[in-house]
Amino acid sequence: MLTLIRRTILMEKKIASIVILITKGADTHTLNSILSDYSQVILGRQGLNIVHRNISIISLIIEADNDIIGALSGKIGKLHNIKVKTSQLSINN
Repeated sequence: MLTLIRRTILMEKKIASIVILITKGADTHTLNSILSDYSQVILGRQGLNIVHRNISIISLIIEADNDIIGALSGKIGKLHNIKVKTSQLSINN
């Protein structure tokens, strides 16, 4: 993981929004572990429990290169009863 973080400095960084939809029976322990592993690139995190639909949503804002964004969303997407959607914006500085 540390190698990926170091590479971010050399590659083009982007701002990404990751929306995570969590349903009943989801592997939230593993999800929180993954998010902890990527905490260095997470700028913000917001959680919302939607009781009448029996779901929860976590919204992340991250700053990283394509490889890290893809790795993070890919790991999350493999979890049971969890869906993920990512959108990215280039930073022009």
